Amino acid sequence: MSTPIEYQRIEYKGKPAYVLVPWEDWRRIKKIVDAQKAQISGIPQAVVEAHVLRNESIIKAWREHLGMTQQDLAKRLGVSQSAVVKFERPEARPRIATIRKIALALGLNEKQLMVEEA
Repeated sequence: MSTPIEYQRIEYKGKPAYVLVPWEDWRRIKKIVDAQKAQISGIPQAVVEAHVLRNESIIKAWREHLGMTQQDLAKRLGVSQSAVVKFERPEARPRIATIRKIALALGLNEKQLMVEEA
């Protein structure tokens, strides 16, 4: 059984301003915050869940949500299917120019593919 953690609260001018939390708690909380930001920016719940809860890349989550295969996306991008596999790895960090091309191929706004990682 784990011991409950007392979070440190930091006040400014007599009001709570910050909370100091352990790193692992922050990583868990940040995913929830990112999911809420994504919903506000026009990303469907299914895409958010695939990205945040199942740790899929945002590119893969969108592609599957749109009912496309990797081959479909590859054809639209003019690249090989194996290139799409690389873009879709959770650890992949495509260049901005690549993100723009992928967004165009998926019919999205590039901001819908730019989700910050913890």
